Amino acid sequence: MKQIRGGVTAPKGFTASGIHVGIRKNREKKDLALIWSAKPCSAAAVYTTNIVIGQPLIVTKEHLADGMAQAIIVNSGNANTCTGEQGIAAARRMAALVAEKLPVSPKDVVVASTGVIGQQLDVSVIEAGMDALVAGLSKTGNIDAREAIMTTDTVKKEVTIQFEIDGAIITIGAMAKGSGMIHPNMATMLSFITTDCAISSAMLQKALDESVKRTYNRVSVDGDTSTNDMVVILANGEAGNKIISEDGPAYREFYDALNWLDTQLARMIAKDGEGATKLIECTVEGAADEDKAEQLAKGVICSSLVKTAFFGADANWGRILCALGYTRKDFDPNKVDVAFESASGYIDVCKNGAPLPFSEEKAKKILSYQEVTVYVGLNEGDAQATAWGCDLSYEYVRINGDYRT
Repeated sequence: MKQIRGGVTAPKGFTASGIHVGIRKNREKKDLALIWSAKPCSAAAVYTTNIVIGQPLIVTKEHLADGMAQAIIVNSGNANTCTGEQGIAAARRMAALVAEKLPVSPKDVVVASTGVIGQQLDVSVIEAGMDALVAGLSKTGNIDAREAIMTTDTVKKEVTIQFEIDGAIITIGAMAKGSGMIHPNMATMLSFITTDCAISSAMLQKALDESVKRTYNRVSVDGDTSTNDMVVILANGEAGNKIISEDGPAYREFYDALNWLDTQLARMIAKDGEGATKLIECTVEGAADEDKAEQLAKGVICSSLVKTAFFGADANWGRILCALGYTRKDFDPNKVDVAFESASGYIDVCKNGAPLPFSEEKAKKILSYQEVTVYVGLNEGDAQATAWGCDLSYEYVRINGDYRT
């Protein structure tokens, strides 16, 4: 497996585009993206668990009921959520506009939106920009498309990998957005994944479900689960491998590659949390089972007190034990070990639930780096899990204090 460039347009048969149409007031910000496959694709998706769900997700769920799609249209600047039947009509119109310009049925178009909740989406500006959007479709269009989906993101999030299955070269490309309103069980994030692998819709859904559980659902920035979260993957089969239609070695190779890619994007989202100054990675080891390790790791990275301690580079490990204790009650706190690590070094701070003598100066230096790992040892089994979050800074409050206005 190797990393390459190209994002969603790197796999064979995919092109993309991104332009500014006027949904966002800043004319320097692109706000409409399109991903297109020359051939129909197997498709799969995972959605937010929030019962307040964006109108585009309602339409997309209908369109993906048959496990097929060929295009994705997504806007930023307006979430088209809590907008009633008018919002449903707007999402349907977005799909229809794609179908008017490209040889595809509206039901094979995925629709996504991100931005402010509770405002009607003016589809007329999208309609006016469709000729330019379609004309811009190209193999380098990933560059504009990845920019067009950003809201408060400060960096573009894109990953591409290649690997072999039965002698065929498979490519998976992806772009994602997400910075605030991020919490496990999907976050305020959109992730669009393309691949030229030949794989059935059922196995594609299985791989995505399995990967989302171990990647995007282990990310938290601020404890808020968004209304518009969606991960979508399209597979057009142009790599020419024998179609993956059952579990086995080929499926596991595909899953491992997809999960690696999703892990990188999950880390990028956590690191780019609104106002964040550092990525916090928590690995819980020595658990009785993976689910337990996962819940405890999430408990640590979701704690506001843990997050603020990391912002101040304060090795206040008692807050970590506190977070573990209210997350699950079925472990022995007198067996817990805690350590910190970054590019600056490694330090043990707690053994068997009790303090260890350590250098505060060394600990502060370790915690001052942009990426910090917390190791928690339960000493009760062999399972482990990792979750990702970020610190909580003054800047988070500033960004969200006037987000709508």
